Amino acid sequence: MAFIQKRRRRGEDGTLGPIHWRARYRDPDGHERARTFDRKVDAQQWLDGVLGDLARGEYLDPAGARTSFATYSEQWRVAQVHRATTEQTVESDLRLHLTPTFGERQLGSIRPTEVQAWVKGLSSRLAPSTVERCYRYLAAIFAAAVADDLIRKSPCRGVALPSRPVSRLVPWPTTDVHKAIDALPAHYRALGVLAATTGLRQGELLGLTLGRLDMLRRTVEVVEQMVTVARRPPFLAPPKTAASVRSVPLPDVALEALAAHLASRPAPPVACHRLGSTGEVVEAEERLVFTTVNREPIRRQTFNNAWVDALERAKLPAKSHFHALRHYYASMLIAGGEDVKVVQSRLGHASARETLDTYGHLWPDTEGRTRDVVDRLFGTTLPAPATAHPRPIGAGEA
Repeated sequence: MAFIQKRRRRGEDGTLGPIHWRARYRDPDGHERARTFDRKVDAQQWLDGVLGDLARGEYLDPAGARTSFATYSEQWRVAQVHRATTEQTVESDLRLHLTPTFGERQLGSIRPTEVQAWVKGLSSRLAPSTVERCYRYLAAIFAAAVADDLIRKSPCRGVALPSRPVSRLVPWPTTDVHKAIDALPAHYRALGVLAATTGLRQGELLGLTLGRLDMLRRTVEVVEQMVTVARRPPFLAPPKTAASVRSVPLPDVALEALAAHLASRPAPPVACHRLGSTGEVVEAEERLVFTTVNREPIRRQTFNNAWVDALERAKLPAKSHFHALRHYYASMLIAGGEDVKVVQSRLGHASARETLDTYGHLWPDTEGRTRDVVDRLFGTTLPAPATAHPRPIGAGEA
């Protein structure tokens, strides 16, 4: 049922007001919807558009577009299946960077130009990678709103993001790696050696249990990591990605460091937490290879503080991250002639592209080899150039 009704209200003094045209229709749920116009032609045009959307199955409830960004973004956030660390990042970015700008706005009122202006504002105070991450969350929220039939189009269209500065990773020299490890507290030095000789991530090292070390086969199995999030105890959980589950060879120098560490600090069961099968964090006991001096699981910030102190004692750049030891390990594999697939596997990268994007410039230059191959295979079969025979120049050719 759809129709247009002519309406004219009478004022308090009894006089008739201007004519209005009220268009009415019923939505797919049977609710009556209406909108008033000053001209009948406008009412008819609007009603024709609504009826066309209904006929094509493209109808959107006008109330959906009036939902506030703050309300919908929170619904979106709690519905996502994220790792604990990602969950914390999403909550923080929404609270600090998205909601202050868009929170009270209706979803349907936000335009691409406003999103672009927001990106430009963030770019003046945040790193390009942070701006890109915040924009990615904003785009995901509006994509979900489109999928939920709250709005027809996302305002995240044609938005230009700040370009990331091009920089090449420079691995530490071996002397600096030794200086940093030697400057760590005694109960953390084997952890540093293992990082530099296996490339394990920080969380993978902090979550390493005794049962994952195979000293006979000289391997370490990476199947979980220690996760640290605000206002919660550190807990064991699956690693970063499925590709992160891997077996890494233990060189002799790592075996010796681990043997000395476990001789001085055996790994009895300690109280810790782990992520349960249904997503809750439960209490557990695990034989952690690395713990604090008080035999407790190591929080990421606790170790980072020790790392910064070690850099200061070793007189190394204070901003150098512990991840530098992982980069050092990758550079050793490349210098030793390992191909990209082996390096990818050892580091637990999800793709060879990720490995090449980070370390591709470290592989030896092959320009000389390319020239040699072409000269050897093509140049030797090339016939000798024909001998030129001079001839007299004709009168017309001079």
